Amino acid sequence: MYSCNQLLQALEGGRCDAPLAAVYTGAGLSQARARALRVTRALADAFAPEGPAALFSGPGRTELGGNHTDHQQGRVLCASVDMDMLACAAPNGLNVIRVRSEGYPALEVDLGSLSPRPGEANTSAALVRGVADGIAQRGFAVGGFDACAVSSVLSGSGLSSSAAYEILIGRIINHFFCQGKLDAVELAKIGQYAENVHFGKLSGLMDQMGSSVGGAVAIDFGDPASPVVRPISYDFARSGHALCIVDTGSDHSARHLTEDYSDITREMRSVALHFGRQLLREVPESDFRSAVPALRRECGDRAVLRALHFYDDDRRAAQEAGALERGDFQAFLSLVNASGMSSSLHLQNTWSTADPRQQAIPIALAFGRELLEGTGAIRVHGGGFAGTIQAFVPLEKLDAFHSGMESLLGPGMCHVLRIRPQGGCVVVA
Repeated sequence: MYSCNQLLQALEGGRCDAPLAAVYTGAGLSQARARALRVTRALADAFAPEGPAALFSGPGRTELGGNHTDHQQGRVLCASVDMDMLACAAPNGLNVIRVRSEGYPALEVDLGSLSPRPGEANTSAALVRGVADGIAQRGFAVGGFDACAVSSVLSGSGLSSSAAYEILIGRIINHFFCQGKLDAVELAKIGQYAENVHFGKLSGLMDQMGSSVGGAVAIDFGDPASPVVRPISYDFARSGHALCIVDTGSDHSARHLTEDYSDITREMRSVALHFGRQLLREVPESDFRSAVPALRRECGDRAVLRALHFYDDDRRAAQEAGALERGDFQAFLSLVNASGMSSSLHLQNTWSTADPRQQAIPIALAFGRELLEGTGAIRVHGGGFAGTIQAFVPLEKLDAFHSGMESLLGPGMCHVLRIRPQGGCVVVA
């Protein structure tokens, strides 16, 4: 167990290189060490903690299959990636959580009241309070801590910076105040609670699960109290393809988009309610298809199309996991492309009706398909409406795809990612 100053000395002396290298395999050890030193020095300078200090990581996640199926207790395929939030944190003996994230205003959350605060909706403070609240509800005495953080998770990227933040905060509290008793699945549920109840966004559980568990995982949310999480053993590095996330330059975090995301949940639920159910997972697909004429009149065509997407993409997510386990990457790519087409035509989450002049995702998809020339796969990434697209690009086309996307959207907009085996974790303690 290190004090903050001892942690600095250990990092400078290379004594933390092994745990850093285990997490940051793609970034390079020198870069990982530099980031760790940066947040540790920031903590020492800002708060001068006297007690134990540790390094924590919350990774971003990429959705590989199952677009907007999780909130209907469907199936998904997702993976943690090598962009993360890294923090150095230490208990402060106070009843307040203080976080300084590089590039953002400092925040303080008083733990005297953990109830949701309407004035905090859509803020980082809501996520911190929500995670603390969720953990306290499980019987743990949550105390105050100080943290300094840096992030490589692109804001509004569809890599779910909010889930990475929730898992980061959850890991810190779990380590210092819960004796590590909360597992990755429970921390994911706590993160979802913070986002749904405190932040005010009706998200499913996939984002938090992808960030928390690590690696590529197939998840069946049929029993939300005990989701079935199955690690998928596949080495994406041998696929001959690069995973690219392309930032379209549109603002994924714009406030009006929260309603767009929530409308998907509400409209799918309206179809389920026709059958006396709350979720589409509870409605047999055959019953849905038989009732389509009545559903069109009662719920509207968009709700019907979104329900159709759920049934198809729920099935595809399981098929994608099976294709990877068989080592059939071409079948996986075909399913990814089919999912992308369904998201565009049925789910309709590639642009917002609140701002129809902004259709950056359809533009990027159109030009990306031309660059791929019938190879690889391309689709909307994450929640949609704005933000990013995902592409699996043959290595021989990577340079042309990268330069073509950045010619269209600007430099620094196309990112090549790796699947990270670790989820949210204590990096050094």
